Amino acid sequence: MVNHQKPTIAIFGGSFDPPHKGHQLIVEKAVEKLQIDQLLVVPAYLNPFKTSSLADAATRLAWCHMLFDPIERVKVDDYEIKEGKSTVTSQSVKHFNQKYDVKYLIIGSDNLSTLTKWHAFEWLNETVTWVIATRDDHHLDTDALNSWELLPIEAPMSSTQIREEKDLQFIDEKIRESVKHILEGQHHMTIDERIANIVKILDDKKAEEIEVFNLDDADYIAKRVVIANSLNGKHTLALFDHLKKELKEQGETFIASDATDEWTVADLGDILIHIMIPEYRQRYSLETFLNELVENQKKKDSDPA
Repeated sequence: MVNHQKPTIAIFGGSFDPPHKGHQLIVEKAVEKLQIDQLLVVPAYLNPFKTSSLADAATRLAWCHMLFDPIERVKVDDYEIKEGKSTVTSQSVKHFNQKYDVKYLIIGSDNLSTLTKWHAFEWLNETVTWVIATRDDHHLDTDALNSWELLPIEAPMSSTQIREEKDLQFIDEKIRESVKHILEGQHHMTIDERIANIVKILDDKKAEEIEVFNLDDADYIAKRVVIANSLNGKHTLALFDHLKKELKEQGETFIASDATDEWTVADLGDILIHIMIPEYRQRYSLETFLNELVENQKKKDSDPA
């Protein structure tokens, strides 16, 4: 009788922005220690807990292939990249369970503080064994976990630190120059400087009635929203194309965008930009909704506890 048992795998997901030697050690030790047929490295299109990334999805996928393809029994999978949006881990596990038996999920110990907030955490907790990559001196709170194993790693595991300090000593030589190039091209502008730049680009190309909404204190998906009128449908698309070209050249990352000749939307993570014909702006009164958000938050903040 033919054995149709599915291969047992571990999944190691994340932004890999950029991937570093700590990630490599995690993968190598996991393959060595865990009873698995294969380990899948699954770079995210966008981490559900983040609003933007240093490198775009295609670049991060290429970096992962360069680093992890040479490791035996390791495969880089582009499922979440192809989804083209933020993908929750439970969805990915269900997807891979169609072909594999997903036994392990590998996480960094820094994920433990937010793990119970993950979508469908209870289902994941019943379904997988958590593999926690950690340093020996790192305190672990595993009370919420049904099943878990430790994977001690004596190496830095912070892509954030690498980005902020531009410290490339923990970046593999295969991708070091590529990471360095992107880091050097970053524009370290404040959000208000970026907004001023966006407004100037729109104004230079004859956008009208440009308005900016500060939503720092409101419960909204972005910190700033820019709304501008176009002169007509053709102008809407021309404005959008010019804005996208200028901002990408300046290092901005477009997480998502949608463009028609009546209304275009650009999502930069912490900034949303709407360009629309005057009829649409009047019809949908987006600024009324945003002003109400701000006012409601002010009322909530001023109410006694």
